[in-house]
Amino acid sequence: MIDLLIFYIHVVAASAVFTKRWQDGGMGEGFLSLAFMALIFFVGWGMASFVVKLLMPAEGFGRAFNRDTAGLALLTLSEAIFYYFYFHNGEGSEASRARSGTRSTSP
Repeated sequence: MIDLLIFYIHVVAASAVFTKRWQDGGMGEGFLSLAFMALIFFVGWGMASFVVKLLMPAEGFGRAFNRDTAGLALLTLSEAIFYYFYFHNGEGSEASRARSGTRSTSP
């Protein structure tokens, strides 16, 4: 059940990022963001599973939280931190300056 919730969170995040990038940069930018997220998901899942197998016993912490679920949870946490900084448009970002009409003075 936890696995299903984690996959649902990924589907919602992917649709939100696609919609945001599609509105800001066009259809190609939206699909490029989806491809980037899929690449990070599949590579990160393998790496997180490897780390969890080193740290957790084979039976996990019960029936609902086994090693696969722990790997997905670790992946989701690390992705959330990474995507926050990657897709976040703060006040100083180039995208927010482009929307407001100001340009950066750096070369």
